Amino acid sequence: MLKNDERIQALEVKLKQLEVRHQRKEARTRSVAGKRARGEELRRKILAGAVLLSKVETGEFERRILNEWMAKALSRPEDRELFGLEK
Repeated sequence: MLKNDERIQALEVKLKQLEVRHQRKEARTRSVAGKRARGEELRRKILAGAVLLSKVETGEFERRILNEWMAKALSRPEDRELFGLEK
């Protein structure tokens, strides 16, 4: 009977170790997926901004409208300075 109890105890310890390993693997997977999503979002923003700035430079979009948007959206002085807005 003692051997069976010891075996059960050893299997329970092994199960807990496997559960911890599985939880860590899932957490890593979520972390990687989140990092990928943030990277994709950043890339979309950069590309959209590049297209908009290009349109402003070629006159296809009014700089005044972009400046109005930026004036409403930006609060940090260093960000506002990039667009020539009042601090």
